[in-house]
Amino acid sequence: MQCVKFQKELPGLDAPPWPGDLGQRIYDTVSTQAWKLWEERMKMILNEYRLMPWQKEAQEIIAKQMEDFFFGEGAALPPGYVPEQAK
Repeated sequence: MQCVKFQKELPGLDAPPWPGDLGQRIYDTVSTQAWKLWEERMKMILNEYRLMPWQKEAQEIIAKQMEDFFFGEGAALPPGYVPEQAK
């Protein structure tokens, strides 16, 4: 599938990772590689805002951040971007 984040053909997710339309959009357009990047960003957001993932308010913040991350202005990575390698 064509990954919206990396702008190239990459393996997709096995199932929608989030409920509703947003989850379906992510499933249809986001690669497993881009989802891993998001998971790192999500951990940072949860910690920074001291959010509890099971709270409705936290889920709304995460959903908005997720939408911006994948589909917002400037969401695609710059050409030639190489993700930082885990040590």
